[in-house]
Amino acid sequence: MATLVGGPSQVKQATPEVQKICDEIKHHAEEKAGKKFAAFIAKSFTTQVVAGTNYFIKVNVGGDEFVHLRVHKSLPHSGEKLQLHSIQTSKTQQDLIEYF
Repeated sequence: MATLVGGPSQVKQATPEVQKICDEIKHHAEEKAGKKFAAFIAKSFTTQVVAGTNYFIKVNVGGDEFVHLRVHKSLPHSGEKLQLHSIQTSKTQQDLIEYF
């Protein structure tokens, strides 16, 4: 099934690039969540092409606890900066990654 322009992609297994994004914004995610995470391992993700790319990432933060991240990566001419837009805590491995 084709992805709608501006719509989210299909959910995919996390790649080394997505793990690198998580590594770079972990500190910001901990600040927004108000706690330190024992682990920070990207498991799956979806993307949305806007003026750059929104990444919606499911991250294992230790044991059976997961968070969902919304990270914006700006376009190359803007320096491809990463910005943690929002975080959803208290997620499980079974929770679907949805737009937020």
